[in-house]
Amino acid sequence: MRIAVSRRLCGGLFAFTLSVFAFTQCMQAQRLPKTVRPEHYTLTLSPDLQAATFTGDESVDVVLAEPLNAITLNAAEINFRSVTTTVAGKSLTAKVSEDATKQQATFDFGQQLPAGPLKLHIRYTGLLNNELRGFYLSKTAKRNYAVTQFESTDARRAFPSFDEPAMKATFSVTLVVDKGDTAISNTNIVSDKPVANEAGKHAITFATTPKMSTYLLAFLVGDFQCVAGESDGVPIRACATPDQVQYGKFALSAAEYVLHYYNDYFGIKYPMPKLDMIAIPDFEAGAMENFGAITYRESDFLVDPEHASVGALRRVGIVVAHEMAHQWFGDMVTLAWWDNTWLNEGFANWMEAKPIDAWKPEWNMTAEIANDLQGTLDLDAQRTTRTIRAKAETPDEINEMFDGISYGKAGGMLDMVENYLGKETFRQGVHKYLLAHMYGNATAEDFWNTEAEVSHKPVDKIMDSLVSQPGVPLLTFGAASGSSVPVRQSRFFLDPTVKTSTAQAWTLPVCFKAGENEHCEVLTPSESSLKTPSNGLLYADATGRGYFRSLYSTEAQHDLVAKMEASLTPEERIAVLGDQWAAVHAGRAPIASYLEAVSAVHDDASAEVIERAAGALDTIDTQIAATPEERTKFSAWVRGQFAPAWKALGAPQADDSAGKRELRAALLGIAAGLGDDPEAIAEAKSIATRSLADPGSVDPTLANTALFAAARNGDSALFDQLVKLSTDSESAQVRANALRALERFRDPDLERRALDFAVSGKVRNQDAAGFISVELVRRDTQDLAWQYIQDNWSKVSAQFTTFAGAELVGAAGGFCSAQRSDEVTKFFATHKVAASARALARAKDHIQDCMTLRQTQQANFQSWLSSLN
Repeated sequence: MRIAVSRRLCGGLFAFTLSVFAFTQCMQAQRLPKTVRPEHYTLTLSPDLQAATFTGDESVDVVLAEPLNAITLNAAEINFRSVTTTVAGKSLTAKVSEDATKQQATFDFGQQLPAGPLKLHIRYTGLLNNELRGFYLSKTAKRNYAVTQFESTDARRAFPSFDEPAMKATFSVTLVVDKGDTAISNTNIVSDKPVANEAGKHAITFATTPKMSTYLLAFLVGDFQCVAGESDGVPIRACATPDQVQYGKFALSAAEYVLHYYNDYFGIKYPMPKLDMIAIPDFEAGAMENFGAITYRESDFLVDPEHASVGALRRVGIVVAHEMAHQWFGDMVTLAWWDNTWLNEGFANWMEAKPIDAWKPEWNMTAEIANDLQGTLDLDAQRTTRTIRAKAETPDEINEMFDGISYGKAGGMLDMVENYLGKETFRQGVHKYLLAHMYGNATAEDFWNTEAEVSHKPVDKIMDSLVSQPGVPLLTFGAASGSSVPVRQSRFFLDPTVKTSTAQAWTLPVCFKAGENEHCEVLTPSESSLKTPSNGLLYADATGRGYFRSLYSTEAQHDLVAKMEASLTPEERIAVLGDQWAAVHAGRAPIASYLEAVSAVHDDASAEVIERAAGALDTIDTQIAATPEERTKFSAWVRGQFAPAWKALGAPQADDSAGKRELRAALLGIAAGLGDDPEAIAEAKSIATRSLADPGSVDPTLANTALFAAARNGDSALFDQLVKLSTDSESAQVRANALRALERFRDPDLERRALDFAVSGKVRNQDAAGFISVELVRRDTQDLAWQYIQDNWSKVSAQFTTFAGAELVGAAGGFCSAQRSDEVTKFFATHKVAASARALARAKDHIQDCMTLRQTQQANFQSWLSSLN
């Protein structure tokens, strides 16, 4: 599953959007007994899209490991009509008892059931809910659709099942649908016949699936249409509602490239007979890796390449690649239990960039990865974090595993290990692991032990130390002496009031810069020095892929900053900026040291480097600058740093590279936003006006940035235009961009209108709470948004879906005062939000961190401002 998070968020918002999925208080375990194992499900489902109900007829072939008096499985919001079985030629009817808290049903047949094979026959009804989970309704202005989202624990809402990932089985699915509708499921259609005695209905039956987990089953009903292609002999379709299907062609071309790439990389052919990709109007996640039938949020899948920004195209590419990676790593070989969610998501998060980088090298994926890693390190360096592998027993606890730790930290760890082992050695380990567990389940130990066996290097110790311990390692380097450098390990915290812990230590590959190459050493808990190359520059994160923070002596740090433009890659420069800002945040360096580093890269040719620099500048503006006068002076400095670089790029040209297009947009955004440059603001308004009137007349990458800058300084006429676009445009990308632009208005009256619009029912639930969350994070809008949330709680909370409530609670951490911290704590103590305890803890940490950062660095910042005179 791909969480719907933009890769181009900067500053604190990035951390909020990655960390909002929270832990709740401990509940009793909800695991099923291991005495019953499913082998095959035969499902016939008949949805009524108008009544929002469905009927189910299900047979489950199971094997009992021992004689039992009753059988327990998972069921939620299911109305049982009958449950029967046959034992020794005798038909038995079960008494059904349900435990709604555990989401379980128990079948008691009134006698002991013998060990061995048994067939359960279940007839039931259910609801097509509006909660974007289970078997649910997705709506457009024209009609209803019935679609599924089962990960993690919601297959049980569509059919009674052994809804745990290790209880794999095969599935035969038949969907009874209206005459004008079609259906899509994991496998290909084997028959499509009229239903006797039901006029206007036809039954679509799909081929039996391979052995797989319940959460990977999918079925969709409606008038979906598709564009078709193929790769390596596998038919591929990109499907959507009829008015959107033409926008699926770019994703189809991405999938064609990615499938061939993965066939080669994994050394195992794509395991299903076909691949369908379906865009769904109402869909909470970014995408879901259902085996052979991947589902997507429309804005993460449907795109017009002629009028889309580089970022929008890249987003579609990486989401397609992420979900397709799961077809092998997650679907064919599946985690044994949800405590190892990272084994699915971390791998796909790491893998997604590989085929896209090969397909579109101009998109600079390695720099994107480096930027993402910095956000993850900041997330993991907070007081409230968790280990990669963590307790996950209840549905809430399981859902909470889908966060920046499972995705970002696990992906960063894999990236570091691959860099240490070498790409081919690491790939061989992946191949051997998949081959050993095909169509089965595996654990983290299975993976890292295989990599250690193939490489003959301590991968098991490296990964275990990162998986089993929370937090970020800090490597403090002393002065190099000859061919070695002293190094000390501790745990790094962004909050300087938290005492650095030396109780934790890791086994880590540390790769030193050696000219154009790298020299890697393994640092263990018992070592206090490492060998270094004698190239004159001490830099211990060659390629910028280390999962740790680095701290150097003042002299070595000055040398690094002075030479980084000439001697370091963009990825390494991003890492240097990230380390330096982290040191400032933790009170280990004055703020002037970071601003000195920014000055060294203000003319950088990499958009990703510029964006990394600007993320912390935004934090300085919102969290450290205390008065309008300080912000005005700081804006002037930002303007002086970046506006000349923007002007020097000149007007867009037809032959501009993707990197240059993004650089121009990034610089315009900084100059018009943080820099408050009148010329840049005027240019942004002009570009936005032209783009809205004629989208083809302006580079779409520049147009997106200009639109956001124009909205920040916009009036009611622009607001009204964007509202109309967000609801009426036929393009999912245009609708999404218009909605994001509506979050930027600063005028209080327009902000109130924006918040009213978010809860009006005209914004889909999948977007509404996130919209309000952004308003709650931004300095210019957060006070009004917070009051609005308190005054309109019933309307706001009505927008919450599986993850959205915790997202909003996490966004309340955007404040920077003890008063607001108390208010947030008291409000959410009486206004309960499901699965948000950890999000609330993070929010309070964020507020405290902001207050500490301001206290620690404000005098330094004021002194630096004075030096500008």
